[in-house]
Amino acid sequence: MNAQILPVRSLKLPSAQLDATVLTQSALTVIATEARAIEVLKQRIDASFLATCELMFACQGRVIVSGMGKSGHIARKIAATLASTGTPAFFVHPGEASHGDLGMITQKDVVLALSYSGETDELLTILPLIKRQNIPLIAMTGNAQSSLARLGDLHLDVSVPEEACPLGLAPTASTTAALVMGDALAIALLEARGFTSDDFARSHPAGSLGRRLLLHISDIMHTGDKIPSIDANATLSATLMEMTRKGLGMTAVVDDQQRLLGVFTDGDLRRAVDDDDIDLRTTPVTQLMTARPKTITADKLAVEAARLMEDHKIHALLVVDAEQRVVGALNIHDLLRARVV
Repeated sequence: MNAQILPVRSLKLPSAQLDATVLTQSALTVIATEARAIEVLKQRIDASFLATCELMFACQGRVIVSGMGKSGHIARKIAATLASTGTPAFFVHPGEASHGDLGMITQKDVVLALSYSGETDELLTILPLIKRQNIPLIAMTGNAQSSLARLGDLHLDVSVPEEACPLGLAPTASTTAALVMGDALAIALLEARGFTSDDFARSHPAGSLGRRLLLHISDIMHTGDKIPSIDANATLSATLMEMTRKGLGMTAVVDDQQRLLGVFTDGDLRRAVDDDDIDLRTTPVTQLMTARPKTITADKLAVEAARLMEDHKIHALLVVDAEQRVVGALNIHDLLRARVV
């Protein structure tokens, strides 16, 4: 029975009720409005910003980020960014805080509270309790005269010239400005702490970045009897048997101290077969091998092996120590299984 061929869905164009020019102009206006909101923030990298960085840097507990509604969504993102870049932080919902979650905040913490108006009831309800415990409070608002701004020990001004929403109702440019200010804090602190890519990977071990930054050659290489290896006097038939048994598409050629002399690969075999001047029964493998092959050490990252293979268009590598003794082997399939490539 022939398989049924389904029609390909075509891209729908705007209906008669939608004007493509108007849609495009609206989108461009939003982007321009939000770009202006970000540009204004450059003027806000001032003494208050520096003092906030110092307070967060010196914090012996965690940075508690809180906000309600759209500001709450931004607060969650800021907390996540801080936590993943070396500044311990987590989000506390202000509504839940007044029903028990306030106990999650300790005197060693610093609170970063977000509210564009600075008058969010749920935040203002818990602020007296935070102040009573003498917990430092950083207010991030769009109104320096608001209740939240006045109660804060420090104030970060994220006011914007206008919202991108033409009704001036939906938080758009203001939430973008708050998010960018949060990113500015996180990255400034990252650099102040000397936070490295290895530190980042340790907090993201399950992700592809974690694998690329944490997985070493020693974690995935074949060792011991699994290393394909022959001595310099081996016949070609013995060489092929070793390659077949180990299944890596190559074998190391070593001296009696296991020091690397060369490598014989599937490619070397194909080239030898194509050469009518080579007698495969009598030619020693040392004349057919590739001398001075590309190698890597066990302490290198697995991603470096992938890069080396890609740059030199090879599919396997021998792992050697400082004395050029063969201690391991791997091929592209090992990197694929480890999801490095």
